[in-house]
Amino acid sequence: MAQEDDLDLDMEGGEEAPKPKSKLLIIIIVVVLLLGVSATATLMLTGMLSGDEGVVAEETESDGKSDKKNAKAKKTRAPISYVPLDPPFVVNFSGDSDIRFLQVTLQVGTRDSTVVESIKEHRPAIRNSLVFLFASQDPYALNSREGKEALREQTLAEIQKVMKSETGNAGVESVFFTSFVMQ
Repeated sequence: MAQEDDLDLDMEGGEEAPKPKSKLLIIIIVVVLLLGVSATATLMLTGMLSGDEGVVAEETESDGKSDKKNAKAKKTRAPISYVPLDPPFVVNFSGDSDIRFLQVTLQVGTRDSTVVESIKEHRPAIRNSLVFLFASQDPYALNSREGKEALREQTLAEIQKVMKSETGNAGVESVFFTSFVMQ
């Protein structure tokens, strides 16, 4: 009788063996799906699946001016370099307002590596122009997002004006406020 129980136990063990295999198969499928989703997200974030490059390639093949468009496509594909204008700008507001100080930290963006060195070289002239620009602002207008965006656009124009007068090339494409404090 004891031998029959052993045989029954072996049969039950044989029936349970496929369950771990099916669990393993499910785990493998889930891992493969997660890897696929991860790879797709990575490609989308790096721009390889955005479709813009294919459109640029089609346009350059269809036109006779492919050299100009290839140069433009290469220029727009270059990574942007950010140059901090440290230390932060601190200016006093004139007038009888409750807001008396503005502290702004900003970075400028360019895709041209030669402009990075030019920005560093002409930093004193850029800072001088920006101090005057920031000090001339209405502090109440800067309380809104629209006011900050307008100041950002003015800042970009001022930096481009200084770079154009110093180097002959505006070179700077964007300005980002990384800190904006009013007291």
